[in-house]
Amino acid sequence: MEQSPMICVVSGGVGAARFLRGAKHAIAHNKLMTIVNTGDDTVMHGLSISPDLDTVTYTVSESIDPERGWGLANETFVTMENLARFTAVRPAQSLAGESWFGLGNRDLATHFYRTTRLAEGATLAEVTAEITQAFNIPFRILPMTNERVSTMVTLVDGSEISFQEYFVKLRHSVAIQSVRFAGINEATALGLDDMRTADAVIIAPSNPVVSIGPMRALKNFDATLTARRDTVVAISPIVAGAALKGPADRMMSELGLEASVVGIARLYAPIASTLIIDTADEHLISAVEREGMRCVATNTIMKTAEISAALTQTCLSAIGVAT
Repeated sequence: MEQSPMICVVSGGVGAARFLRGAKHAIAHNKLMTIVNTGDDTVMHGLSISPDLDTVTYTVSESIDPERGWGLANETFVTMENLARFTAVRPAQSLAGESWFGLGNRDLATHFYRTTRLAEGATLAEVTAEITQAFNIPFRILPMTNERVSTMVTLVDGSEISFQEYFVKLRHSVAIQSVRFAGINEATALGLDDMRTADAVIIAPSNPVVSIGPMRALKNFDATLTARRDTVVAISPIVAGAALKGPADRMMSELGLEASVVGIARLYAPIASTLIIDTADEHLISAVEREGMRCVATNTIMKTAEISAALTQTCLSAIGVAT
């Protein structure tokens, strides 16, 4: 009997999570895996937090809060609310009691578990496997590295802050001039063998700068994709010149990149042969192809798992891989 192909998905947060929610219905569970960005991981109140890993886990397990798009459903924030009592007594330079990064009471259990297991000497990959098993995820979810990599954003005034401060605390409302990945030279990429041996690699619709960018900065990550470029397909996170969620479009523009499917093609052409774009950008197919990529237009706005599953099939068909 002919075996189903193995599919590796390169993932960021919300967009990738919505894609994987449908991909699990289109691909046999033992033939699907994903490598997830950890560049925006952070520590708050002494807890190790992995936002993209958790968003993927919560979304695929149907545990996500559907309105916010992050955190767990039916969440309460009593702990965060009670931090307010310490505002008046906290020393000026102290980080104790900060409440700008919302941690729900149910969500805290995940961070408690991750933090304790890491302190016990487990790797992030081991802990992620345990957490995803607890949430009954039917396929493998792998962090991009076991080492700490921190996405740092330099604002136009020259100050450098963490990505979470930019994204959550400042609500990505300030212009940036550069992005760097602290710790990238000391980090070892996970999942390279999976990318080499998979029948297809799909780059999910994620922010190319701060979601896919940290992974591409890891040693041998881009080289692995380039070596098998013909069976790598990317989905544009930009639709009609804008990001569906988050600051990808503004970040690209502020960094001197074109915030369009053509700009996405320029970024991904070295590592992927095919770009999937939304039908809203169908008129730009020839412009994308001039950048050296095949281009397919379809519905990429994943309002339902069924749309995500269909998008998975389109990705695979575009590079000649049958499920």
